[in-house]
Amino acid sequence: MIQSMTGFGKAFMQLPNKKITVEIKSLNSKGLDLNVRTPSIYREMELQIRNTVAQRLERGKIDFSLYVEVTGEETSSKINVSIIKGYINQMREVIPDANETELMKMAIRMPDVLKTEREELDKTEWIRIENVIQEALDNIASFRSDEGLSLEKEFELRISNIEKLMTKAVSFDSERVETVKTRLRSALEELKTNVDENRFEQELIFYLEKYDITEEKVRLGNHLNYFLETMKKKEALGRKLGFITQEIGREVNTMGSKSNHTEMQKLVVQMKDELEKIKEQVLNVL
Repeated sequence: MIQSMTGFGKAFMQLPNKKITVEIKSLNSKGLDLNVRTPSIYREMELQIRNTVAQRLERGKIDFSLYVEVTGEETSSKINVSIIKGYINQMREVIPDANETELMKMAIRMPDVLKTEREELDKTEWIRIENVIQEALDNIASFRSDEGLSLEKEFELRISNIEKLMTKAVSFDSERVETVKTRLRSALEELKTNVDENRFEQELIFYLEKYDITEEKVRLGNHLNYFLETMKKKEALGRKLGFITQEIGREVNTMGSKSNHTEMQKLVVQMKDELEKIKEQVLNVL
C-alpha cells in the first residue's frame, strides 16, 4: 500500500505546570533529512528522538518540534536577593541622600539580578512525553496513508490511460504496414524498373521488422502491470516505482522511434505526457 512522504502530525499533553506540544511535518526527499528542535532541558534525548522518528517515518524532509508552554506559577528564573542588597549598599555609599525606592530602581537594572536555575530532566515526565511523540507519529502516519490512497487512485488512472493509448496505437499497425508497402512501391515505380516480387517481399519483411513494435507492446504491458502489482505491497515503494517508470519510459520512447506513423506518434506523445504525471507523483511516494 502506497504512503506519501508528505504529512503533518500533532499531539499535546497537559502537565501540572506546563503544556507539551509535539509537531511533525514531512515533505518529499531522496533520503531522510531530519531536523529536531527541542528546549534545552530535553536536548540530551535528541538522539533517542531521532532514532524513533527515523524508524517510523523512514524517508522525507522531516521537521520535528517539541514546544513547552509554562502554565503554572513556577518559573526557572529567580530574583537574586543577595545581589540586589549588595548593589543597594554600594550605591548608598555613593549616593547617601538617595531614598530606598530610587536605589531599588537602579539595583534591579544591574547585571545578574535574575538567576536562571537549570531544570533537570524528570524521567517519569519524559516517559509521558514519549507517548505524545508516538501519538504525533501515529497522526502523521495516518496523514501519509490518506495521501497515499489519493496517489494510488492517480496512478491507476494514469496507467489505465497509457494502456488505452497503447491499444489505440497498436490498432494503427496494419495501416502502417500498408502505408510502408505503398510508399516503397511508389518509389520503385518512379524509378521505372522491373522488380523481382519475391526479392521485394523479402526486403519489405526485413524493413518492417525494424519497425515492428510487438516486443515493445508486450514489455510495456508487463511494466504497467508490474507497477500496479508493486503498489499493493506493504514496504516502502517510492524508489522501486521510480525504477519501473524508467522502464516504461524506455519502451514508450522505442515505440515512438519505430512508429513511422503520424497518428501513432501523436499517441506516443500522449503516453509520454501521462508518464510524466506519474513520475512527478512518484517523487512523493515513501
